[in-house]
Amino acid sequence: MNKPIEALLLQPAEAFADYLKNAAARIDVGAEAKAQQDGARVGISRPHESAQLHVAGEATYIDDIPELAGTLHCALGLSPVANGRLTGMALDVIRALPGVVHVFSAADIPGTNDCGSIVHDDPILCSGDIRHLGQPVFAVIAETRDAARRAAARAKDVLTIETAPPVLTPREAHAKGQYVLPPMHLERATNEGGARAAIARAPRRLKGTFDVGGQEQFYLEGQISYAIPKEGGAMHVHCSTQHPSEMQHLVAHALHLHANEVHVECRRMGGGFGGKESQSGLFACVAAIAAHKLQRPVKLRLDRDDDFLITGRRHCFWYEYEVGYDDEGHILGAEITMVSRAGHSADLSGPVMTRALCHFDNAYWLPDVSMHGYSGKTNTQSNTAFRGFGGPQGAIAIENIMDSVARALGRDPLDVRRINFYGKTERNVTPYDQVVTDNI
Repeated sequence: MNKPIEALLLQPAEAFADYLKNAAARIDVGAEAKAQQDGARVGISRPHESAQLHVAGEATYIDDIPELAGTLHCALGLSPVANGRLTGMALDVIRALPGVVHVFSAADIPGTNDCGSIVHDDPILCSGDIRHLGQPVFAVIAETRDAARRAAARAKDVLTIETAPPVLTPREAHAKGQYVLPPMHLERATNEGGARAAIARAPRRLKGTFDVGGQEQFYLEGQISYAIPKEGGAMHVHCSTQHPSEMQHLVAHALHLHANEVHVECRRMGGGFGGKESQSGLFACVAAIAAHKLQRPVKLRLDRDDDFLITGRRHCFWYEYEVGYDDEGHILGAEITMVSRAGHSADLSGPVMTRALCHFDNAYWLPDVSMHGYSGKTNTQSNTAFRGFGGPQGAIAIENIMDSVARALGRDPLDVRRINFYGKTERNVTPYDQVVTDNI
C-alpha cells in the first residue's frame, strides 16, 4: 500500500526563491542530520558522491584520463551520400597521408561486423550497402587526433559509390512498406465491431494527420572510447556509455573474444539521456579493434559534427487518426496509425514503438480503440533511446486529439479531458489490460 505523503512535502515551493528556502520546504535538515548521526543510511538525503568533484572541476571524464605512452588516435571516414552501393575504396591514398599509422575497413574486423542492440542488423563499418549520410565506412588511426581527422575527412575522395535515391521521412517509408521490424497492432473492443464500428456509430467524427519532430540528446560529453590492450589478448575499454555490459558483449563479438576478456569501464558520463544506451557500441568496437590490431592504446573521440551525423536521436513520428465522439466530447472509438522514423536499422525502435502504443491512452478511457505502429526504415541514422522512450510520442497523439475535439465542440479542452479520465472502479482498464490503481 502507498504511504501517506508527509505534510511537509506538500508545501508549495517558490519558483524563484533562494535554493535553501526551496530545499527547506521539502527537507527537514535537522531531522536528516540527526537520523544520519543515529546511524541511518537509507531513507535520508545524502550528497551526490561526486558533487564536490563536479563543482570543483576535478571529476575525471574519459578525455581527462592521462594518456598512456604510445596512445594513438582514431577518426572515422564517413559516407558522403545517404543511399547507394559501395563499389570501391582507395584506402592506400589515406594510408600515405602524414601521421597515419593504420587504416581499416569492415573486411579487417576479426569478429562480427555488427553492433545491433537487439536485432543484428547494424554494421560497425559499411560492408557494401550505404545506408545513410555519415555512415562510418573506414577507420583511420594516426599519431595525433588532428592527423586522424584530416585523413578521415578525405573519405569522399577515395570512396566509389553507386548512388540511389534516399528514403528520408517516415511517411515515405510507410508508403513503400519499408520497416525495420514487423508492424505492431494493439486493439480493445468493448462493443461489437470494435473501433471501426464505434466510430461509424458515433454522432460526431474527426480525422486528421500530424507530425512530431525528434530531438538531439546533446550530451555535453560527446561519444568517446579509449581502448587499452591487456595481457593475454584481453581488452580494457573506457567508454562513455549507459550500458557497459552491452558494450562488453559487442566488443567481445567484434574481437572474437570471450566476454570475460573484455573489461568496460565508465566512471561517469557527461550526459547520455538515452543517446549512449546502445549507440556508444560502434565507437567502443572501433577503438578496440584498432587497439587489438596495433597493440597500442587507441582513443576515439568524436567531433560534435561527426557525432550528429553518425548517431540517432529521439524518433520523429507521423500520425494518421480517426475518432468518434458524442456532443459532450466523450471518445467513443479511436483508430490511429503511428509511423516512426527508425532509421537504417532496428536499434531500440521496437521498444520505443511498444511504449508509444501503450501510452496513447495516457489518462483516458478509450472503450474501443485500434492502434497500429510501424517503424519506418529510412536512409538516416538509426534513432534510439531518449528520455520518455516513446511515451511522449504516444501521449502527445491523444492530447492533440483531445484539443481538436474541444475546438470542434467549442468547449474548454480541460472539460473534454476530464470527462474522458479513467475512473476509479469502472472505466479503469487500459487497452493492454492493466487495471489503473491509485487513481486520484
